[in-house]
Amino acid sequence: MTVSKLAQNLRGSEIIKIAGEINELKRQGQNIANLTIGDFDSNIYPIPAQLKAGIIEAYNANQTNYPAADGMLNLRESVSEFLKKRYDLDYNANQILISGGSRPLIYSIYLAVVNPGEKVVFPTPSWNNNHYCDLLGAQSVMIETRPENNFMPTADELRPYLKGAALLALCSPLNPTGTMFNKKDLEEICDLVIAENKSRAAGEKPLYLLYDQIYSQLTFGKHEHFNPVSLRPELKDHVIFVDGASKCFASTGVRVGWGFGPAGVINNMKAIVGHMGAWSPKAEQMAMANFLKDEKEVDAYLSDIKGKLQNSLNTLHEGFQQLKSEGFSVDSIEPMGAIYLTVKVDYAGKTTPDGAVLKTSTDINFYLIKEAKVALVPFAAFGNDDDVNWFRVSVGASTLQDIQDVVPRIKVALAKLK
Repeated sequence: MTVSKLAQNLRGSEIIKIAGEINELKRQGQNIANLTIGDFDSNIYPIPAQLKAGIIEAYNANQTNYPAADGMLNLRESVSEFLKKRYDLDYNANQILISGGSRPLIYSIYLAVVNPGEKVVFPTPSWNNNHYCDLLGAQSVMIETRPENNFMPTADELRPYLKGAALLALCSPLNPTGTMFNKKDLEEICDLVIAENKSRAAGEKPLYLLYDQIYSQLTFGKHEHFNPVSLRPELKDHVIFVDGASKCFASTGVRVGWGFGPAGVINNMKAIVGHMGAWSPKAEQMAMANFLKDEKEVDAYLSDIKGKLQNSLNTLHEGFQQLKSEGFSVDSIEPMGAIYLTVKVDYAGKTTPDGAVLKTSTDINFYLIKEAKVALVPFAAFGNDDDVNWFRVSVGASTLQDIQDVVPRIKVALAKLK
């Protein structure tokens, strides 16, 4: 069978490959701590009770036909109010697009502002930008970041690559690292984008900035979320935001995302999402519109879920730091936001008890799956080379007890390597 070049060349999800291995071991009766998936176990982290009740009420009221193509007006108005209260960002309902989660928003941004062959600049590790470039036939310009800067890109790292680029794609808090921009670093990047656009000729397409802040309500301790438009208001015509309810309300399956930005771009994205049919279900939209208006309930839910997530992340971080202090070749970066911890397991070149040599981060991961009954995601799944021995750990689908049990098993497994 002959298929398109796109279908032939598109790479599958590396995370799904790992999931296949985990599922096979589970089928054999093994109990694997799955720390790979960027999702929540809804029995551990259920969606807000008021939101759930609202969804049921909307279905009982037969809100099951097509929603408005750009999202129900009452939800777009609620999102507009939410953005103003939470971020002091002014976007009216017509500058907001609702979709079935954030993926259609990201893809529609690519389709709306990038032509095939044009440059898209993004850091590695980052989530799925390489695959969206493949879907569009865009030129991926991947900027490798450093653990010394928490794997967040800096202006100096980006500066050589922005000339002529169509899109700069950033995310904070970052999937996969759980780290985030500080104010100074983001300001310097914003100034780069401003300078690049001022250098372009009249009528030339500007450099747009995709800013994914889907995890922005899940930040911990002293760490504060910043966004480009609040820091540099003159960027408002060139920043397209990706946001939504999936992560902050543990409602990945509810499928309510919202994008916002300059009206001209959003209007084109509306047409693209409409042709995809990638709408959020109407009943969920109606319930979300009401829930977002209840600040007390929103704050109570966020306080609870953030406390639980931070506890799990800190427990894991402290466990890895203890292993490091005992001489194991591991490390971790302080959790700042999202549901992820960045960990290092630097055992490439080591030999397993059965004589196999661990050559890559993938080898290390599958060794841990087999010996420690724990699955991580190598940064190779997020655009890095396979010799980068850093990993994403997700805590959303695990109990605190699960997390507490993991580190001792990792210790025993690593101690077996020679």
